[in-house]
Amino acid sequence: MNNKTDLNNNKTDKLISLAKSVVGAVPFAGTLLSELVENIIPNQRLERLSNYIEELDKKISKIPSEKIDKLIKSDFFVDLIEESFVQASRAFTIERREYIATIVANGITDNSIELQDSKYLLKILQELNDIEIIWLKYYTTSLTGDIEFKEKHKNVLTRVQVYMNSENETRQKAFLQKSYSLHLERLGLVRNHTKINKKTLQPEVDRTTGNFEISYTTITELGNLLLEQIGLIKSTK
Repeated sequence: MNNKTDLNNNKTDKLISLAKSVVGAVPFAGTLLSELVENIIPNQRLERLSNYIEELDKKISKIPSEKIDKLIKSDFFVDLIEESFVQASRAFTIERREYIATIVANGITDNSIELQDSKYLLKILQELNDIEIIWLKYYTTSLTGDIEFKEKHKNVLTRVQVYMNSENETRQKAFLQKSYSLHLERLGLVRNHTKINKKTLQPEVDRTTGNFEISYTTITELGNLLLEQIGLIKSTK
């Protein structure tokens, strides 16, 4: 057997071992992980997946094994685990992998949410970059005034102001910053409220984006649910 084959087998064995520590001796794990390693996950992503599985293990280790054994028979559970593996292997940050693991753990333990709904939330999370997640969380702090959070992410949350003589770089930064709230709105996570001109009573147009000027932004129920399921806010249930 050549060195390349030995290396691939060692990686597969390691991942299967880690997976078994999470969900026990799961029949699908070996085949699933082998396919992911061979066809989807390049070498540089294996460490991310290993870290994710260890994080997931911490979160669901207290769940009774009987419940896990029952879930293994569900196609929705297998689908959720598979989706989480793929996303975790692409996650650059520890925080992102924690979000993914938390959604999966909540999908298993939270009786108010279905497994297929947890996968749906995973898909939404996949659409967001880390900056957009910060902004989404920010929209929950307008009433609570989470000063610590705002200070920690001051470099992201400081509004970029554009004036007539602003440089092109500043205009581009402002455009990107405003596009985050527009993207969040398209995903149904926030609701942007249009600014109305007091004299004309008509919506004002944002010269940076060409869209209507945003007066203020509020988070939707779906936005709150996503933040709850990734562990950034406490559940209101």
